[in-house]
Amino acid sequence: MVANVLLEGFSELMSWVRLGLFVFSIFCFVDAVLRREDAYRAADKNTKQFWLIILGLTAAVNLLIPGFFLLAIAGLIANIVYMVDVRPALVQVGGGRGGRGGGFRRGSSSDGPYGPYNGGR
Repeated sequence: MVANVLLEGFSELMSWVRLGLFVFSIFCFVDAVLRREDAYRAADKNTKQFWLIILGLTAAVNLLIPGFFLLAIAGLIANIVYMVDVRPALVQVGGGRGGRGGGFRRGSSSDGPYGPYNGGR
């Protein structure tokens, strides 16, 4: 009796974890779709198509194969890499909506990452 209650509780917890992984993967995929293609090249990250394939497969695995937790963990790693490494670089170069870049450049074409570049003068 107690074992059944514990198993049901664990099963419910794992279903919430799977739902969280799915929502996170959908967020990463939609964010990658909304970023500009040239921002990926400017940030020196893989191509937009590469990230769309990886993040799309992650979302599909989380939706279609919920029992295969090893693939979900691999997808979670890909999502974390996108959120921690790729997305901030895209925002910094102005690759899409929101963030510091806002999708358009402010300032002069000679501005560097820390302000105007005057050629060492």
